[in-house]
Amino acid sequence: MDSPDTVTDAVKLLAAEGYGEDFELVGGVLQWGDRQATCTVGDVQVERLYRFEGPSDPGDEMIVFGLYDPASDTRGTLASGFGPSADPEVLDHLVGLTTRYRPMP
Repeated sequence: MDSPDTVTDAVKLLAAEGYGEDFELVGGVLQWGDRQATCTVGDVQVERLYRFEGPSDPGDEMIVFGLYDPASDTRGTLASGFGPSADPEVLDHLVGLTTRYRPMP
C-alpha cells in the first residue's frame, strides 16, 4: 500500500480506493452528502488511518481516516487536526476512532 506524504495525497489515495464521501463530524454525528446522510461515530469502521506530524510546528499535526458505514454501505474520509491543533469538540470522538482502528487486510 502506498504511504502518502501529505494530507492531500492521503485524501486522493483514499478517494481512488473508493472512499468517495467527505465526512464531517458535528456533535458526535458524521454527516456527508450536503448533510443529508448521517451516522454516529460508533457506527463506523476505521479501515484506514494516516497520521501526519509537522516537521517543526506541532500545530501542523493532522490525521486522516478512511471510514466505512456498513448501514449505508458508504466509505469516506475524515481529516482533522490532533495534538495542539485538535478541535476540543471532536477530540474525544477522534480518540474513540483511533482506539477502534483495525487495518483492512
